[in-house]
Amino acid sequence: MYLTRHWITNRPRWAADGVLLAPSFSLGMLFEMPRARYAEVLGAMATGETASGRLLAPIEASQEVWASGVTYLRSRDARQAESETGDIYARVYLAERPELFMKAVGWRVRGPQDTIRVRPDSTWDVPEPELTLVINCHQEIVGYVAGNDVSSRSIEGANPLYLPQAKVYEGSCALGPGIRLGPVDEMRDLSISLAIQRGGVFVFSGETRTSQMKRSFEELVSYLFRELPFPSGAFLMTGTGIVPGDDFTLTPGDVVRVRVGGLELENAVA
Repeated sequence: MYLTRHWITNRPRWAADGVLLAPSFSLGMLFEMPRARYAEVLGAMATGETASGRLLAPIEASQEVWASGVTYLRSRDARQAESETGDIYARVYLAERPELFMKAVGWRVRGPQDTIRVRPDSTWDVPEPELTLVINCHQEIVGYVAGNDVSSRSIEGANPLYLPQAKVYEGSCALGPGIRLGPVDEMRDLSISLAIQRGGVFVFSGETRTSQMKRSFEELVSYLFRELPFPSGAFLMTGTGIVPGDDFTLTPGDVVRVRVGGLELENAVA
C-alpha cells in the first residue's frame, strides 16, 4: 500500500493508493497501532474520492527524522578523505554502536518539488540519497520513503563536532514522494540512485543497493529506540552509499533526483 499527503482545499489530506482518506486520519494515529491493523484501518478510512492536489512531504509536524552515518563502505572512505581526523570514521564503521543523529522535525522537512538548500557559509556540499525507514511506535519497520540528507562536507570535514551544523539547517532534509508500506524483507536489496542536473545536463550519477549496507535495519532501529520513545512513529535515514567526488559541490539551480526502489524524489537547489 502507498500513502501520499496532498494539499487540498487549504489543508493537508492523506491518501492510500490514490484514494483520499477521511479528514480525521493522521499518520500519528496509524503509527500508534500495530502493523497488523493497517489494512483494516486504511480500508475503513477510505472515502472513495480520487486524490489530487500538490504532493507534500509524507510526514507530520510532530514526527522526527533521524539519520544514520557511515553505514556503507563508500561513505566511510569519503568521510575519511574529507576529514582532518579521518580515523574516527573507520572506527565508527567498525564499532558496535552506530552513529545516529537527529536530522529534522516533521514541519522542517521538504517534500517533492520543494527546494532544498546549501549553506552559504559552506564551500563543499552534496546530496545524500538514502532509504528512509518508516517506523511505528511499537518499533516495527512498516515501510520506506526516499530521502535526501543534504550535507556540508566542508563543515563536517573541518571538525566532526560540527556535524549538527553540517547536517541540520533550513532546507537540508527532503522526503518523498510517498510512503511505501510493506514487509521489511522487501527493502533489503532495493536499488538506490542519484542523478544531478545542471543547466539541463547531467553532471553526476551513481547507484548502489541497500544490500551493501554494513548494518541491518533492525540494528539501527534498536539503537534509535533504545532510550527514546516515539509515540507518533519515526523516520530513520539509513546512510548513503553514493558520494560525489571531491571536485563536485551542489550549486543553486541544480536539480537532484533520488530514486529508492520505485520511489523518485526530485528537488531543485535554491
